[in-house]
Amino acid sequence: MRRKIRIGVPSHISRSSGNLIMKAEHKARIGTPVLDREGRRIGFVYDLFGPVSSPYIAVRPTIENPERYVDEPLYILGR
Repeated sequence: MRRKIRIGVPSHISRSSGNLIMKAEHKARIGTPVLDREGRRIGFVYDLFGPVSSPYIAVRPTIENPERYVDEPLYILGR
């Protein structure tokens, strides 16, 4: 079974794109499904940006009311 890897905690939702924005705690690839703590898919990694030494992740939500995930840890599945 694949284990969940915490990628970060969203600090806010971008007003212009609607993406959840978080400081990266672990590397993630664009297009990777993003899960909540229960293992439900809530979106996918849409973009990585900022300095290489301390990048940010933008998650494109595929659910309604993504604001409920602000300040909640999000995960990807490990290999």
